[in-house]
Amino acid sequence: MGLLERMEQQRLGDKDKTQEEGKKEVFHVDIHQDLKNRVHQEVINEINSNKVEKVGKENAIEILRILENVMTVEAENVNRLDRSRITEELLNEIIGYGPLEILLNDPDITEIMVNGYNRVYIEKNGKIQLSQVVFKDNQHVMNVIDRIVSSVGRHIDESSPMVDARLQDGSRVNVVIPPLSLVGPVITIRKFSKKPITTDQLLGYGSISKKMLSFLEACVKGKLNIIVSGGTGSGKTTMLNVLSSFIPDNERIITIEDSAELRLIQDHVITLESRPSNLEGRGKISIRELVVNALRMRPDRIIVGEVRSAETIDMLQAMN
Repeated sequence: MGLLERMEQQRLGDKDKTQEEGKKEVFHVDIHQDLKNRVHQEVINEINSNKVEKVGKENAIEILRILENVMTVEAENVNRLDRSRITEELLNEIIGYGPLEILLNDPDITEIMVNGYNRVYIEKNGKIQLSQVVFKDNQHVMNVIDRIVSSVGRHIDESSPMVDARLQDGSRVNVVIPPLSLVGPVITIRKFSKKPITTDQLLGYGSISKKMLSFLEACVKGKLNIIVSGGTGSGKTTMLNVLSSFIPDNERIITIEDSAELRLIQDHVITLESRPSNLEGRGKISIRELVVNALRMRPDRIIVGEVRSAETIDMLQAMN
């Protein structure tokens, strides 16, 4: 065997080894898990006995007070640092999205990808990396998924194992569960900046020139039909938000989306969102139906967030 052949064989062997190492099971051991389970249940009992009407971030102070009272009794032998960490984790479990909260609160993270309970990837500063965040098990992931989809009136189960949703801050969520996913529940969250990117920022990034910007502004103000196309994560929504900023304030705008993502700065905006069928298979409202209905709502502008199928025909007809 020649030198080049041996080098190629070693390279392929190292590659296979690296891939196998990457697939190794990651185990997470929490020495305080029994304590957390006990405290969690006790807090739920206190919430029920106090007849707290709604459990959520809007009454976080009240829930935190109950949690700290329980921790004082149950965790008296735990050091202050661990007690603080456990309190924060339990608060996130009760009123938030569990382990995902720390990632959602990081402004540098733009994408969160949950591949089963023990592999959570993030995109940070344009690079995808494996985070230190893990769930207890797949059921733990499903609990968080149920909390996300139920907040927007949607459901997911084995008969309907895919769903699109959004968080309260507008972040887009896609969920796929078994039997479609073979690695357990999969969550993909596209986070959006709390402050939409402005034209000045695009110019500063070098993403667009002044001449290009002036041309696009003229197209919008001239009421030309515009289609924004691009790959995943290429900035289509960002560009659409920038283009919408050129629309005059005295016009009536109707936006149509699967999951509301657009952030328009005008006052006269009607936001429409499609709806999947219910558990009985009824009640579905497609983007196509919303486009047809929007034409009856006296729109000056119709902005369709994303088209993938039959609604494209209705959108083109609306353009004419």
